[in-house]
Amino acid sequence: MILSEMLARVFIIQQNGKKEELMGKSQKLYKKAKKIIPGGTQLLSKRPEMFLPNLWPAYYEKAKGCEVWDLDGKHYYDMGIMGIGTSVLGYANPTINKAVKKAIDKSNMCTLNAPEEVELAEKLIELHPWAGMARFAKSGGESNTIAIRIARAYSGKDKIAFCGYHGWHDWYLSSNLNDASNLDNMLLPGLSTKGVPKSLKNTAMPFMYKDIEQLKKIVKNTKGELGVIIMEVQKYKEVDLEFLREVRKIATKIGAVLIFDEISSGFRFNIGGQHLLYDIVPDIAVFGKALGNGFPIGAVIGKKEVMQAAQDTFISSSYWTERSGCVAAIETIKFFEKHDVAEYTMKMGKYIGKELNKIFKKYNLDIEIAGIPSIVSIAIKEKELMLIKTIFIQEMLKRGYLASTVIYISYAHKKKIVDKYLRDAKEVFKLISKNKKNLKKLLDKEICHSGFQRLN
Repeated sequence: MILSEMLARVFIIQQNGKKEELMGKSQKLYKKAKKIIPGGTQLLSKRPEMFLPNLWPAYYEKAKGCEVWDLDGKHYYDMGIMGIGTSVLGYANPTINKAVKKAIDKSNMCTLNAPEEVELAEKLIELHPWAGMARFAKSGGESNTIAIRIARAYSGKDKIAFCGYHGWHDWYLSSNLNDASNLDNMLLPGLSTKGVPKSLKNTAMPFMYKDIEQLKKIVKNTKGELGVIIMEVQKYKEVDLEFLREVRKIATKIGAVLIFDEISSGFRFNIGGQHLLYDIVPDIAVFGKALGNGFPIGAVIGKKEVMQAAQDTFISSSYWTERSGCVAAIETIKFFEKHDVAEYTMKMGKYIGKELNKIFKKYNLDIEIAGIPSIVSIAIKEKELMLIKTIFIQEMLKRGYLASTVIYISYAHKKKIVDKYLRDAKEVFKLISKNKKNLKKLLDKEICHSGFQRLN
């Protein structure tokens, strides 16, 4: 292979008359991980197979801003998922890290409670005047599950209508007990319900964004038992305010708790929840990802009378009381306020989207930009979409990028880096366009996975 192709970290040599694969440290470690960690990684979205099987640098040595160094010291610009959207200020932001280091030197855990959780609760309530109380957790999925528990306790009803992706817990996956394809358009196709109690069948029903009639049908079919409606304010489609207002009216009419899942959208449009821009008030809102800039923190805020129901059920966990997450969240909010981060990432996302659309048009590719402006989603509509996605990732990796079909814009994505990415992306899409009739010849290894699969 030529020298530039060796950058992909896997190369073939002749030895004793047969080819033998030599892997970099990251791929060697991942090969070991798959033998002792079910699924290889803790997060499906970080599986190397989701990007470039046998070639993706699975582990990092260090990361700073939007730059990443793998275990072999190879440098990349992260123009992809940026820690799954958790690091909106950039990796290892010095302001946030300094505050967290100072806090943990005073001890991250104690028999007594960290005062920062009161400060963070006050700040979130200040940003969301409709809310009166807050609870904290460490991840998005469990934060949504806390919100569901509180909502059920308050409404006294078990059944849930949902729109969007809300985590891995039983209440959510149980939707596929009704119909194995219920989550196909919400999360991933073909998700198994093994391990989910069959008694949860018919407790969680999906409705599509902008389809108010589908929600009305769920209300009718559940015959007064619908106690929770949880949804994302916006995902890939543009926000539909009339749809959101109708959902709010329905929730109020039937006495259901309306939850806005703002784990992805929160702090991406503005400081706080996206719903603040539209004067549409939920009963509970849930935050995560951007809130802690890479430190584990999830927040559940809500109207006081609704949140008080948490005291009528058991919701408790040791590490929800650790200090670093709350400290990071407080400092992250301050940074947002001081540096207009949301405005910057929105502007940069719109710029990237506009320039990419120009490239797609120039090279006659059926690809378009979708989603939240600061979470750029490259929607490939070509026939061989997974092959095109894989080749794009492969070729961008050779050019020094951790790239994919989603770009979580961060404050660390400065224009010089972005313009370099756009120049290289243009070169790659030109290559793809030129070889549309025989794309497979460009593929070095396997096509990336499209969803959940067993690895061994």
